[in-house]
Amino acid sequence: MSSSDRRTLLLLLAAAPLAACGFTPVYAPGGPGTAVRGRLAIAAPDTRLGFVLVARLEDRLGRSQAPTHRLSYEIATSQRDLAITGTDDITRVNLNGSLRFRVTEVATDLQVQAGEVSTFTAYSTTGSPVATAAARRDAEDRLMVALADQLVSRLLAGAASWA
Repeated sequence: MSSSDRRTLLLLLAAAPLAACGFTPVYAPGGPGTAVRGRLAIAAPDTRLGFVLVARLEDRLGRSQAPTHRLSYEIATSQRDLAITGTDDITRVNLNGSLRFRVTEVATDLQVQAGEVSTFTAYSTTGSPVATAAARRDAEDRLMVALADQLVSRLLAGAASWA
């Protein structure tokens, strides 16, 4: 048996359980990914963090063309000092974030999905004050991107029941 024949056989054997369980790709034609894209009105941001979050969500889900559902959200962040020197200087900060969300139908205002996602990131404070401020801002941006990506995953996983 040639090497390519073995690869083909192994690929078919690996795909067989997925076909038996009703697995459908999210972005397949008619899948929940295509049903949500461009149809979810995202609440307008009112902070810099909200702007970064919404920009990432619109990048992943598209801008709303004909919204059938509305997404509202609440961002919460906190920080915790991780590394403290013997002279009480903080050298590393952990930035925690959580995002509570709610999806409602535009026509009926009926809630169809809700939940919360959370994650963290960190930044170093060992540079100058300007470098530390830039590191914090970058960490906040990374945190919002990570929260948006988790939210998109949750939305796509639950969209089959409402999209």
